[in-house]
Amino acid sequence: MSIKLGKNTYGKNAVNLSKIIRHPEYHEFRQISVNVVLEGDFETAHTIGDNTKILPTDTQKNTVYALAKEHFVSSIESFGLYLANYFISNNPSISQARIELTEHSWKRLRFDGAYHPHAYCSGGNEKHTAVIVQNDKGITVTSGITDLLILKTTDSGFEHYIKDQYTTLKETSDRIFSTQCEVSWTYNSSNVLFVELFNGIRTTLLQTFANHQSLSVQHTLFAMGEAVLEKYAAVNDITLNMPNKHHILFNLEQFGVDNKNEIFIATDEPYGYITGTVVRE
Repeated sequence: MSIKLGKNTYGKNAVNLSKIIRHPEYHEFRQISVNVVLEGDFETAHTIGDNTKILPTDTQKNTVYALAKEHFVSSIESFGLYLANYFISNNPSISQARIELTEHSWKRLRFDGAYHPHAYCSGGNEKHTAVIVQNDKGITVTSGITDLLILKTTDSGFEHYIKDQYTTLKETSDRIFSTQCEVSWTYNSSNVLFVELFNGIRTTLLQTFANHQSLSVQHTLFAMGEAVLEKYAAVNDITLNMPNKHHILFNLEQFGVDNKNEIFIATDEPYGYITGTVVRE
């Protein structure tokens, strides 16, 4: 029996980096986490302990910090593209570089209509993500959002579903719709205006969610993806994961009180989990 090494990767995860970009009138604060994942000719490191083709993960970490000074000045996508190309160009043993980036949201404080020049508060759990993959086939750029907690109090229902002996859920034409959305989309080029596109796509997703007359989570998921593809030719496809954050109508009738969609039980578990990818034909 022959034994050989299968697919393998290595890299450095959770390279947490904060940067102050000092503009003349204000400071711009950025906080990101970077994962580096490398593929290549590393077999002998596994089979005979030969490390001559291995770039230490500590060096990878240092590279991220060092290059951030001059090259992390705009979007996380642009910084990821520079990192991926740097690792490929400077290490012949590396055939593919995958750079995963997550940016935490910080917003400048505002008082009396004016932004403070250097004081910030957290923008919440929402994060901007990007994945850059560079190999001999080319470069792919995927951007996205995680932990996007959104809710609307009406214009949502769920009716006419399958009912069997175990069904207890009551149909409703008016309910709270809340989800902690995770979205990712792939660009058809690595040479686009990443900041402008990200902001526009995020706004389109939120506007569609808010204004859509939803007949189910699936119905709104497709509408959100469709709206992005119709508006942005630079996007190839978009994937949405939309866990249902349930708000269940509480029974006030047991106390002789009407509950006209006002009092709900907020529950985290168990929850519905709906996913879908919207693509161009």
